[in-house]
Amino acid sequence: MKQVGRIHRDVLKILNIDIKVDTPIYLGESNINHMKNKHLDVYEKYKDNIEEILSEPDYIGLNNSNNSIEYVKEFNTNNEYVKIAVRISMGEKYYVRTMYLLNSKRVFNFINKGCLKSLT
Repeated sequence: MKQVGRIHRDVLKILNIDIKVDTPIYLGESNINHMKNKHLDVYEKYKDNIEEILSEPDYIGLNNSNNSIEYVKEFNTNNEYVKIAVRISMGEKYYVRTMYLLNSKRVFNFINKGCLKSLT
């Protein structure tokens, strides 16, 4: 298990969630295995950007169906939006659960619905 980020004050404020400021975000072996099994191409391409996505997302959201905090970053060089979902575990720790691509139409729909909020 490795700490790859923390939940910043601005994320908590924008999403109106009650979590301690700077709560650590971890990445464990089971999370890596999940991403490799479900989204290998995305994981291989963006694994070195996980910390950047968590610290400097372009958009954030809260998925009420699974209580995940969603971090989305646009990579202009590839015209791709990478989403990382962070969820709380049974042990009350926050983990990167998955990482995958969103198409631009879906991102704009989420923004228009208020599901994703801009941080830029």
